[in-house]
Amino acid sequence: MQIWRSLDDVPADLARSTVSIGNFDGVHLGHRQVLARARRVADEQGGPLVAVTFDPHPMAVLRPDHAPTSLTTLEARAGLLGDAGVDAVLALPFDRDVAAWSPTEFVDRVLVEALKATAVVVGANFRFGNRASGDVATLTELGHARGYAAEGITLDGGPQVWSSTYVRTCLAAGDVSGAAEALGRPYSVVGEVVRGDQRGRELDYPTANVPTDAATATPADGVYAGWLRRLDTGESFPAAISVGTNPTFEGLRERRVESYVLDRTDLDLYGVEVEVSFVERVREMVAFDSVEALVAQMADDVRVTRSILGV
Repeated sequence: MQIWRSLDDVPADLARSTVSIGNFDGVHLGHRQVLARARRVADEQGGPLVAVTFDPHPMAVLRPDHAPTSLTTLEARAGLLGDAGVDAVLALPFDRDVAAWSPTEFVDRVLVEALKATAVVVGANFRFGNRASGDVATLTELGHARGYAAEGITLDGGPQVWSSTYVRTCLAAGDVSGAAEALGRPYSVVGEVVRGDQRGRELDYPTANVPTDAATATPADGVYAGWLRRLDTGESFPAAISVGTNPTFEGLRERRVESYVLDRTDLDLYGVEVEVSFVERVREMVAFDSVEALVAQMADDVRVTRSILGV
């Protein structure tokens, strides 16, 4: 998978390509529907399939206070795009200069000059150019004079169209199974395990603690059944996962993702980068009157987690 981080990185001898454009955050099933069509078109045309995305998210530049949290890092997004059949990713640096491009300027600079597009496949609701003034009709009209064909794909979904916003809404409500349905896989966060207050170890439930990032989407506070995977070895373990500030104890203010690997007290994960995947919510976060009550609840959380994961 090639990742080009500017127009200058695109090889001058790139073959005429099929292009799909979008933020692609999460690479959910709606994105995959568009990409599947783009892959078929690319195979018919005989050239590579290039996905154009933006870094950072345009809202982070235009309206920072309203910028959505990220579902995937750029690197993870590129990997998922590759899994969906994309040959290369152009991560276009987004700033106010790019935001000011007219639809015509965007088409000429990106699609015609850099990517030599013969076909462009996007979602039916695609907008582009200054003040989002361009749409699929604009893209199609410009293509007539520039030698590419454009196509807008109506996105599929369940009760509503799959979208990154829908996934974030599910996560904010703790509905990780709903998020997984839209993504086509469990939602996960990635981070390095840090040393915590070690209360879990004292209670015979040692946890691998991963700090949360305010810019990254994290499920609502609560306890979840899921999996912890070491990214250095690829080993995967069933886990009961707590998200929040652990309200039973005072002093902790930062939110954490704390994973107790079932039946394992021997793992040394400090400094290891892990992926924590959320399968189903077990319960919401509550404060307990005593440590004994907390330990009893943790035992029940483990029992429920076993049942959900089938381990």
